[in-house]
Amino acid sequence: MREEVQKKLEEFKGYIRKIEHLSSAASVLYWDMRVNMPKKGAAQRGDALGLLYSEIYKLQTSDEMKSFIDYFSIVEDLDVVSKAMLEEARKTYDQTKKIPEDRYKEFVILKTSSEVAWEEAKEKSDFNIFKPYLEKVVEFTKEFVEYWGYKENKYDTLLDFYEPGITVEKLDKVFGELRDAIVNLLNKIKASNVVIKDEFFKKKFSKELQEKFSLYVLEKMGYDFEAGRLDESVHPFTINFGNKDVRITTKYLENEFRSALFSTIHEGGHGIYEQNIPDELDGTGLNSGVSMGIHESQSRFYENIIGRSKEFWNYFYPEVQRVFSQFEGVSFEDFYRGINVIEPSLIRTEADELTYSLHVIIRYEIEKALIKGEVEVKDLPQLWNEKYKEYLGVEPKNDAEGVLQDVHWSDGSFGYFPSYALGNLYGAQFLNKMIKDIPEVFKEIQEGNLMSIHQWLKDNIHKHGGVHKPAELIKMVTGEELTAKYFIEYLNNKYKEIYKL
Repeated sequence: MREEVQKKLEEFKGYIRKIEHLSSAASVLYWDMRVNMPKKGAAQRGDALGLLYSEIYKLQTSDEMKSFIDYFSIVEDLDVVSKAMLEEARKTYDQTKKIPEDRYKEFVILKTSSEVAWEEAKEKSDFNIFKPYLEKVVEFTKEFVEYWGYKENKYDTLLDFYEPGITVEKLDKVFGELRDAIVNLLNKIKASNVVIKDEFFKKKFSKELQEKFSLYVLEKMGYDFEAGRLDESVHPFTINFGNKDVRITTKYLENEFRSALFSTIHEGGHGIYEQNIPDELDGTGLNSGVSMGIHESQSRFYENIIGRSKEFWNYFYPEVQRVFSQFEGVSFEDFYRGINVIEPSLIRTEADELTYSLHVIIRYEIEKALIKGEVEVKDLPQLWNEKYKEYLGVEPKNDAEGVLQDVHWSDGSFGYFPSYALGNLYGAQFLNKMIKDIPEVFKEIQEGNLMSIHQWLKDNIHKHGGVHKPAELIKMVTGEELTAKYFIEYLNNKYKEIYKL
């Protein structure tokens, strides 16, 4: 690369690094809002975040940014990372430039108030508290889609933010195949009349001991506590301020052992991904996971494929029995089957591995209808309850266990939910390749060694950051395009054994 181009490239990275630093500062304020901030601080915090994001907006849409994009657009010998960096900067510039700055700032301020309103509404199980905020968030989202533009479906524009390249047409096909396979297996399980006991998970478990065990599991997974920490929040999440500071949260329930543990393992998967992003990607805009679907593949891989496996608990169950007297007399087989019990339920984050994707498909269908204008915000509680009864055979008794259970809509994250189900598909496809590369991987898990998994994921997925699009990455790692077949095979093989089908 010519010396002049190299010098200009360093200037470009320096400029993007300013945006990264401001984004990190805003993320710290957001993390504090979710973990520590008193309720009365919401309005002032919203103003502070609005100012920071306004400054980010200015940098992303400035004449200087445009000049960088124009300059590198005609440079022919850019390497792969620099090309991806240019493409990401151009995409962000085009998307952000189309939103008037005053509307963008107003939306950021609204999101803070909306999230606080959601927390109160969930606590009081009253959708009407949240309803006026959600109506405004939806209107902003529709307005922004018109600015951004769309080809065939407005919802495609929103999907592209979280899973570049995915469309409603593709999702309808793969989700249709997935839904049918899940319903088929679920019906077989119901017909088996096999009853799995899990009441021993619903005794009283102290928060302190749950936290202690969660920290132990995270450490075995390879989560770096010198570059991260575990806290508590209303809704578990992961947030990063660079690869040296990646924080995760969980929520402890004293009457349900599985909830916090699997949320922690899930967020740990996200956290490890971000901690493993190479330092060289700083200042490129590519120093994070490539998409939410790939991100969810990491978290759900650790949570379910590893964390609910027989081999995992062969190693960890003796420690569980040592720490928690509640499991005295509970056999390993009963514990393992209880971890994997299939029971259609109301709460997505606590759903079993089989029916989880149905929770996601429900949200996907509601979001499509909402953005298309086929339903209104006021209709959501009733629509939500109807779909749960139709898909899962259960019906929420109140708003908290129904339409208010997820935080995502409060900040306008429409198009995010499909990532969770896509993560299941990516994860199973990665597993298929990992077993070919490391045939003894589950034997290693049984011995408590999770480091070869950690290293394989780092070498094949994490090290690329956001350089390759999801469709490119899955093909590069596995040699195939995304398919539902590996996840469907995985589910059938696992639950045929557990339910003796």
